[in-house]
Formats: sequence, structure tokens, C-alpha cells
Amino acid sequence: MKFDINWFESRVSLTPNKIAIIDSDTNDSWTYAELHRRVTIVGNYFYSKGIRKGDRVAILAPNHISFFDFFFAAMKIGAIFIPLNWRLADAELEYVIKDCNPKMIGIDPLFVDKIKSIDTISDLVIIDHNDYLNDLHSEPFTIETQLKEEDPLAMIYTGGTTGRPKGAVLSHRSILWNALNTTISWNLDQDDTTLTCLPMFHTGGLNVYSLPLLLVGGKVVLSSEFVPNKAVEDLITYKCTVVLFVPTMYHMIIQTDLFKQSSFPDMKVFVSGGAPCPLKIYHAFSEKGLAFKEGYGLTEAGPNNFYIDSKDTISKPGSVGKAMIFNDIQIIGEDGLMVDPGEVGELLTRGNHAFEYYWNKPDETKETIKDGWIHTGDLARKDEEGFVYIVGRKKDMIITGGENVYPLEVEQWIESHQAVDEAAVIGLPDEKWGEIVVAFVVTKIEITPKELELHCSKKITRYKVPKKFIVIEELPKTHVGKINKTALKEKFSNAKDSTVP
Repeated sequence: MKFDINWFESRVSLTPNKIAIIDSDTNDSWTYAELHRRVTIVGNYFYSKGIRKGDRVAILAPNHISFFDFFFAAMKIGAIFIPLNWRLADAELEYVIKDCNPKMIGIDPLFVDKIKSIDTISDLVIIDHNDYLNDLHSEPFTIETQLKEEDPLAMIYTGGTTGRPKGAVLSHRSILWNALNTTISWNLDQDDTTLTCLPMFHTGGLNVYSLPLLLVGGKVVLSSEFVPNKAVEDLITYKCTVVLFVPTMYHMIIQTDLFKQSSFPDMKVFVSGGAPCPLKIYHAFSEKGLAFKEGYGLTEAGPNNFYIDSKDTISKPGSVGKAMIFNDIQIIGEDGLMVDPGEVGELLTRGNHAFEYYWNKPDETKETIKDGWIHTGDLARKDEEGFVYIVGRKKDMIITGGENVYPLEVEQWIESHQAVDEAAVIGLPDEKWGEIVVAFVVTKIEITPKELELHCSKKITRYKVPKKFIVIEELPKTHVGKINKTALKEKFSNAKDSTVP
């Protein structure tokens, strides 16, 4: 099957005068026709520089209109769009750039120093304002690229907390079907508006709402950084109807005075993704009568895989719902067979939204894609009615004295204590038990480990109660704001007893 029609150009033809993008930092806005003109300029510039089908073009910048300029220009030419993670350490970023070897990088001046030592970079486009493309000089070209649906369109680097990042290759099919599945299953339409604060080097920033809404003719409001109070202001000012934040972002948002004072009359639903969401965040929205739900995905699949009506979250708190219309899921045990309702197993997913392969990593690809199913490495269970609950990462499961402990259950109960701000539970090596359950806790007010132990004993089985409670000022976070348990394990696994209370 070949694509004869560029879906972005078809969307432009249908709604040329409708606002597509707003920059919340400058209040600049662009209609679909104006965005198309930008894409044409960038596409012609790419072509004049010899960029052709299969070549890589990258961008290293905060959220900005240039992401869409580059993405849709790459779509037209058949190039591969790579959003680079500017939060990576210089050595990590150098590895990623050398791995994907882009022919051109669009870069914000803020990050030029991060790549100055890399000698393989050929062309740079400086993105220092919204009209940066006025400096791109080229003649118009007739670009007629024959594309197959499985041809690569984007590559997003995933991982990095364990081992080197892997480039997940997303094809035209992957991105289109994620967008189709999302708009149909989540009932999105051209009257919807989202705020994109999550960095667009992350699949959540690019593929959860941004591209699906541009497919359906909606509006995307861009923010170059996440500031809790400003995010709430932008939701209200731009009359946003849907939004995605990760739990850490919500944790900060619900503590702002503006959130507490606001009614959000235009919002249909707030969505949490990226990591299991603490139940106290559900409660903060429920108390205000606001629709709130949780999604689940990964760079390699979607990242949208489930749908739940926000009304169902009242009786099914913590559930991500059921598989969307155009993808399948399974939950399997160690024997490879599907588990019974209520039992925990590894979550598998498949569909046209799935990634094609890891760039230059055939062995890792075979480990992840088996018989058409993506093995997510996440643990889940399904209730009798078919609602799915994410239990946590398979690698995070703790085995203590032969018993399985799923950290999320313990974390949620610890966080229900009024003195606790955040909690992370991991397993640390122990000669007697193999592993012991250890809780790292950030507190709002002073509380003793004994009080936390008594709190846990009221709700959870004895072997799940942490044997150690470590109060710290701040939990380490990943580049997109998830709690970094790998960093905790690395720091404390070999610690002396005097270091770990």
C-alpha cells in the first residue's frame, strides 16, 4: 500500500483558516494554511540541502512551532524526524546524535554549547524566534516522494535510565493509526484544544494530543516549559478542553492557589500518563468535580492504548480502562499464557500504532516484538469486567522471602498519610530475604519511621510493609518528571547500614 495523499495537506485543504497552533509564550498563532506555508518553506530548504527519503533531520529545542515545521516537512520528503532530548547530559546527547547521524539539526541557541564538540554534524538551523525560517533561502521544488505506510517518519529515543537510549522508529502507519485510534476512541474533534507542556522530545508531548488534534482539525497550545501556575493560567486563557500531564506535574499543579480557586469551565477531562498516578491526585480533582482519568502507553506503542470514561474512574480508581478500538492487549504469566482476572502478568499490546524497530538494534527489537506483540515490561491485572490496572514495571517488582510485592500498592497507601508528600518504594538486596522493601518518603510535616510503619500495618500485609523508611528532601526524577527508581537503587544498594536508616 502506498500513500498518495499527505494527511496534513488534506487537513489544510479542509480547514485552512482555522487556528492550528498557538505559542503561549508569545501569543503568536498560526492557521492551518499558515502552518502549511511554513512547512513548505522548510521542506524546500531541506530538499535544497540534499535531504531525501530516509535521511534524518533532528531538532534540539524547547517546545516550539518549529517542531511541526520540521515534522511535516519530513513527512512530505520522506525524511525521518528526530526530536532530541535537551535534558540529556552532553555525553548522552553526543551518543544519540552519532547513533542517528542527522543531516541537519534545528537548534535553539540555548543548546549550541551542548553539541559544539560533535564533529559529525553537517548543517545547523538556528531557531532563535518564531520567524527563523525567514533566513532559510531556497527555490521552490516539486517534491514527489513515493511512500509506503511502513516507511519511517519519526524516531524517538527511549530509555536511558538503564543502558544507552534506543531509537524507536515510528512509521507513517504508526503515527497515523495512533492518531486515528485516539481521536475515534477518545471522541476528539476540531472543537478540542490542548496545552502541550510535556517536552515534545517525549512521545507524550508529540503523540498523545498534539498530532491527533492536528489530524482532526483541533488546536494545539505550546508552552516552552512547565511552570505549574502558568500551566493553569494557559488552560484557562486558551479555553483548553483536554490535557495530558505526568503525575509529577499534577502533584505540583494541585498545590497552586490558582488551581484551588479555578473551576475550569471549558475542560472536558484531565489525563495523567507516563507513570501510575497517585490516588490523592484523583481525589484532588474529584473534590472539585473535575473529570480526571489515567492513560497508559509507551514510546513503542502509541503511546495511546486504552480508553476509560472519566465517570468510571469513580468506581475504578487507578484503572486505565479497556483497549482502544484499533489495538489489542493481553496479560500473560511467566508461562506465556493469559492470566485469569485479578492475576498479575506482563502487559502485551499490538496494533498498527506499534513501532517498527529499534534503530541499529536488531537484537533488542527481537526481545521486544514477539509474534507481532510488543512486550511492554509492565505488569498489569484485569478485573472481572475487563478494566485494566497497571501495577508497575516488571523490573521494579520486589521478591522478598519468596513473596511478590508490587511497589505501587505500597506507595499509594503511604501517600494517603496526610504528612506524606511523595513516596517511592524499591527492593534492596538482603542476605536473609533476598530483597527487602524500602520506602523513600518526602514529607510535608515531621513524621517518624515508626509512625509510617504503623500506618502501613493498618492496610497492607505484613511482608509488604517496608522494613526501612528513608525520609529525603526530594525524589530523583527522569528527564520527563517520572520518579527515577534506578537512581535510588544505584545510590542505596551498596550503602552501609549507617547510610540507610
